[in-house]
Amino acid sequence: MTELNQDEVLDIYKSIGALLEGHFILSSGLHSKMYLQSALVFSDTKIGEKLCSSLAYKVKKNIDINKIDLIVSPAMGGVIVGYELSRHLGLKNIFAERKDGEFSIRRGFEIKKNDKILVVEDIVTTGKSSLECFKCIEKLGGNIVAEAALINRGGDKVNLGVPLITLANLNIPNFPPDNLPEDLINLPAVKPGSRPGL
Repeated sequence: MTELNQDEVLDIYKSIGALLEGHFILSSGLHSKMYLQSALVFSDTKIGEKLCSSLAYKVKKNIDINKIDLIVSPAMGGVIVGYELSRHLGLKNIFAERKDGEFSIRRGFEIKKNDKILVVEDIVTTGKSSLECFKCIEKLGGNIVAEAALINRGGDKVNLGVPLITLANLNIPNFPPDNLPEDLINLPAVKPGSRPGL
């Protein structure tokens, strides 16, 4: 498999109606004119496999996967991507999920002290969910080596403190709720994300 370029990735999202335009409240709480619906992308297993195969190719180009012990994905968005990426990389995969608003490792999953971790997300906007997941991993003694995601929609504003490996890096404008542009103020907001309470 070869690496898909950014335009090919966006064309995939567009072709199945997963690149949405309107007024959206993101999981971060920010507002945006554009939303990337990865759940819809992964409803087609061939497309999901193609994207994750390409991401696996790019991960192998950027880090030594022989030095990775485990993939950890924050639920919900990262779960399918993490599973599919783990198949391509031949790595064990688990996920972190929120309990009382904080990420935890449950369901009999385990992170051992000094495990070298690749964190996997579908879409990164601000990095907030990723950093919250990092905190959970580090509390258990794991070491984050890098993060992989299909798309970084936050561009150079995202700083995780580890390499971020993506198929597409975008700079999609996001707006705090108290500073919306006029065209968003006049559109009803839709909240398609997965973070509760927003």
